[in-house]
Amino acid sequence: MIQLQSLTKSFGDRVLLDSVTWQIGDRDRVGLCGPNGAGKTTLLKMLAGMDEPDSGAVQRPNNLTLGYLPQDGLSHRGRTIVDEAMQALKPLLDMKAEMHALEEQLADAGVPEPEHEAILHRYSELQDRFRMADGYQMDLKVGTVLNGLGFESAQFHDMAEHLSGGWQMRLALAKLLLQAPDLLLLDEPTNHLDLDARNWLEDYLIGYPHAVIVVSHDRYFLDAVVTHIADLSPRTITDYHCNYSTYLVERDARLERLREAKRRQDEEIERVQAFIDRFRYQATKAAQVQSRIKMLEKVERIEVPPERKRIHFQFPAAAKSGRVVVELKHARKAYGDKVVLTSVDLHIERGDRIALVGHNGAGKSTLMRLLSGAEAPDSGERVEGHQVVMQYFAQDEATKLNPALTVYETLASGSPNTMIPAIRNILGGFLFSGDDIYKKAAVLSGGERTRLAVARMLLHPSNTLLLDEPTNHLDIDSKEVLLDALVDYGGTLIFVSHDRYFVDRLATKVIDVGHGEALLYPGGYEAFLWRQKQAAAPAPAAPAASGAPRPPSPSPKKTAPVAAPASPARDYAARKRDEAEQRRRDRARRALQDRIADLETRIAEAERGIKELEAKLADPTVYGQPDAAKPVIDEHQSLMWAVGELLSQWEMLTGELEQNCM
Repeated sequence: MIQLQSLTKSFGDRVLLDSVTWQIGDRDRVGLCGPNGAGKTTLLKMLAGMDEPDSGAVQRPNNLTLGYLPQDGLSHRGRTIVDEAMQALKPLLDMKAEMHALEEQLADAGVPEPEHEAILHRYSELQDRFRMADGYQMDLKVGTVLNGLGFESAQFHDMAEHLSGGWQMRLALAKLLLQAPDLLLLDEPTNHLDLDARNWLEDYLIGYPHAVIVVSHDRYFLDAVVTHIADLSPRTITDYHCNYSTYLVERDARLERLREAKRRQDEEIERVQAFIDRFRYQATKAAQVQSRIKMLEKVERIEVPPERKRIHFQFPAAAKSGRVVVELKHARKAYGDKVVLTSVDLHIERGDRIALVGHNGAGKSTLMRLLSGAEAPDSGERVEGHQVVMQYFAQDEATKLNPALTVYETLASGSPNTMIPAIRNILGGFLFSGDDIYKKAAVLSGGERTRLAVARMLLHPSNTLLLDEPTNHLDIDSKEVLLDALVDYGGTLIFVSHDRYFVDRLATKVIDVGHGEALLYPGGYEAFLWRQKQAAAPAPAAPAASGAPRPPSPSPKKTAPVAAPASPARDYAARKRDEAEQRRRDRARRALQDRIADLETRIAEAERGIKELEAKLADPTVYGQPDAAKPVIDEHQSLMWAVGELLSQWEMLTGELEQNCM
């Protein structure tokens, strides 16, 4: 479908791509991966024809249609939301307008018979084309895509210019999906989507009938959508025909092989260079020296990408809070005429790890402000527990940084003395290196300010964390730094995140915010989705005796599972049993994950041993001597059996883990 031919691209003395040849097929769904600055956005722009290579070419078929979604910067005005989305189907709109004009002409009795016949023929032709292109389904298509991306039907006739930047990008994405180009180029399409919209987009792209190339820092999204990964390592593109999680394993194994090959090459070059240096001025060795000099000149040096440092970090310790951390009792919050929360009752206990979910605008950030004490409820009350040391990371936390301080000073100011040695490591984990740490906060981009605000949060002791979308503008490596720290965090955690992998790893409870309510569900996000599907499924009709009254239908307003009436004490006991069972399952799942990780390490070590033995057996000096070869063959056979046994255990445990997660 599209091909790069010996393509080279550089900025100054930094070469992004060096004589790269690469292609994608008609139905490929490719995830572009690589460190920040590797050239992912630049490559998308060259594929879209918005940027030119320094040399080489991007070859496209003449009839290829392209759709490109940048990270930001798009805006729409002058039309309603639905009319703007309809512009994606302009050929159909033009056809529809022409059909209406022809209908008016056909209704005119003054049109001569021959002309009337020609108009009727044209109208019939247009009608067939319109029907074949699903023109009569236009409204349904547009409504489905807009609803899937989070637009409410009541919004459809609002003017597009009133949308915020994030909603403008959603509208741009909706138009691209409706156009259905042959090649869809998406640069961070999930940045402005909540979890429901991300889930919908995943399903949509999985069934998309054409090629997709996507850059995303959401690993769950990549795992669900892409069929292979294109890794932009220094100056080249390496294909991995797998999803993102498998790519990580295969990439690390490939890099390990590359490092080993480079080590051997360096040793050989050093040996040859030593010979040249030793005999350079001896006439009897001149021919051999020249031969080795020419050989070195022809050697293609192996280049290994710089190793990505993995920062492991723990929050500074804080005293434990009381059992009850914070409570909301009949809390109500409204802004003008808009009631966001009606009468919310929540009870947060020490050690809870709660994800707040709900569509954008449902009230998640409002609830976070009430829980943190940043805002007071209009009615009802907020009660904070004993010895609670709370940190609240708001969506606009980046705007609160002191612009006069440097990056390093921002972290150092107010940090405990014991954390000062960790500052440079943390900054490196959030992509601040070299002279970056001396930049003033005032000159940082929006994404850099967010990363700095997250890094600053890691240095302050607390026993309760409230995080409102901390993963925005973080790349995958930076998310991993934060995620690892939060997994090990011993306090209470309440967070909003639109990153599914982040939510799955952290949440043991879910609060569903919407329609003025905040309903708490025990269990992780997968369990929450299952309950939602069960609640939404139509209940089977129960057979009733003749003449007996039917039981009343459950109220459609309730989103939590409907339970039989129970006393408060019994309800509390049932909830505690559910929570204890969930904790038991979480412990069992973590134990299984640890055992699986250990098995994977042992399998990898055994397979490395097998490859080393096979290399020995390939050496004629060993294979040709039965006495020398036999112990190698025996050890090889033993390792093969061991790998088979380990793989059998691995399959059993992974099956058990899948069963445990159901």
